[in-house]
Amino acid sequence: MPHPAGIGSVKPVNWAYDRAPMIIYWELTNACGLACQHCRATAQPDPDPHELSTDEALALLDDITGFGDPAPHVIMTGGDPLRRADLDQLIVEAQKRGLGVSLAPAVTPLLTAERMAEIKALDIQAISLSLDGSCAEHHDGIRQVPGTFDATLQALADANNVGMPVQINTLVTDTTVHDLDAMYELLTHYDVMQWSLFFLISVGRGTQLKEMSPEEAERTLTKWSQRGREAPFRIKTTEAMQYRRINAERLMAAGKTREQIENSPASRGFGIRDGNGIVFISYLGDATPSGFLPIPVGNVRERSIVDLYRNTELMRALREPEHFKGRCGACEYNRWCGGSRSRAAAWTGDPLETDPLCPYVPQSMREPSMA
Repeated sequence: MPHPAGIGSVKPVNWAYDRAPMIIYWELTNACGLACQHCRATAQPDPDPHELSTDEALALLDDITGFGDPAPHVIMTGGDPLRRADLDQLIVEAQKRGLGVSLAPAVTPLLTAERMAEIKALDIQAISLSLDGSCAEHHDGIRQVPGTFDATLQALADANNVGMPVQINTLVTDTTVHDLDAMYELLTHYDVMQWSLFFLISVGRGTQLKEMSPEEAERTLTKWSQRGREAPFRIKTTEAMQYRRINAERLMAAGKTREQIENSPASRGFGIRDGNGIVFISYLGDATPSGFLPIPVGNVRERSIVDLYRNTELMRALREPEHFKGRCGACEYNRWCGGSRSRAAAWTGDPLETDPLCPYVPQSMREPSMA
């Protein structure tokens, strides 16, 4: 059965990040002053005594340079990375090694205006802040700490005041989706670089919340794909890779070929997913395909992160979407999208299975009446 117009017109680009990930998420600590309902880290108030030491962290930075050029971008996260006493040292040492660094701090009393200015002075490329509701009732209900909504808006204003680029992360579940319009309106009053809609994965504390249905997710992603064209900031998704297919379908309907799409800004992020362009390093040194796919492939205390990313069986399998199972393996968009490997694992126990949030039926699996 033929592909949709333009999709088979040129040889597909190999969107496999075999040499190096684009992004390394490094969980510096699992200590955090919040207790968010959807936290994949099940963070705790105090640092674990077994987290990577400063010397081990510096050795890891040395190891990361082994990926070569261009080097991965390192996002220092947690828990709350501000709970690491050596955070500033690690940022400086990463940059000395030619590594770009961004930061994902928790909004707690540690994130003051003065601390924001200090972070900016360290030449951090961007920070991310989590805002999960358009009002205190919605946001603080998820964050489990009263006052966090107001503190997050103050942190966003502080970042704007010092010229720090900001990504806003927003949780999307069956109960939060109806607040997205109000969230969007709120964010238009600030200087936001990017708005990332995180579609819940039921891991860690996230098992307390409920994911959307595939049909509702499709409607939501289609809506924000359309609105994203006029937004004052980029809108992206986390763990809802089918957003790329929806964007591509919209462009194809407008007459764009696959080659034109791949050579346009619309292809930014295509192919990137757990284990393919992304790797996660836990506070204990365990390397996993992402923070939401907590299947360790080894530990950086014992084996090079370069070797773990490039050569372990699971990582290699995650970079071969044509071998995924079910609809994801058969999908004509699988190199652009590939589905959420984390959600597949959370729902089925197999990270190579079909992403259950995506309702799309590939051309090759359709009945003649569906063509």
